Amino acid sequence: MRMIPVGNSAKRGRLSSPAVDADVETTVASRLRRLGQRFTAGRRALVDALTKVDRPVTIEEILRVEPRLPLSSTYRNLAILQQAGVVHRVSTDHEFARFELAEDLTDRHHHHLVCESCGTIEDVEIPARLDRSVRAALDELARTARFRVASHRVDAFGLCARCAAER
Repeated sequence: MRMIPVGNSAKRGRLSSPAVDADVETTVASRLRRLGQRFTAGRRALVDALTKVDRPVTIEEILRVEPRLPLSSTYRNLAILQQAGVVHRVSTDHEFARFELAEDLTDRHHHHLVCESCGTIEDVEIPARLDRSVRAALDELARTARFRVASHRVDAFGLCARCAAER
């Protein structure tokens, strides 16, 4: 993903406007406008932090990437970005939710392996042939239910190697 600078207010002690891909910035701003929201510096910083990581992350992990984000604003802004379809919340049975950029804002289609013991989530890409089979099966189910599938995501739940070895 090509990154471009979007400005800098760090010299004045405020949150700097991070580097966000121009296409992503345009899409995010458009989605936020549809909700009557702006693409503020704090929201830019969240999107930038999520572009810097390669997996779904907790709010605590986001704040390690961008430590100047206020915690209360981070919760609020993640909820707005999720409502706008910019951020996807990955469900686990654990205390902390994990967040990632919506798949259509990234360059790769992927799925998740979710550890039911420690809550770690690993992004995985499955072979194109298998992914087409999953899509075909979903399309068939959708036709029966008179439903139109826009996208799909497969989250597999089990134990990561570390947790499996500990049991």
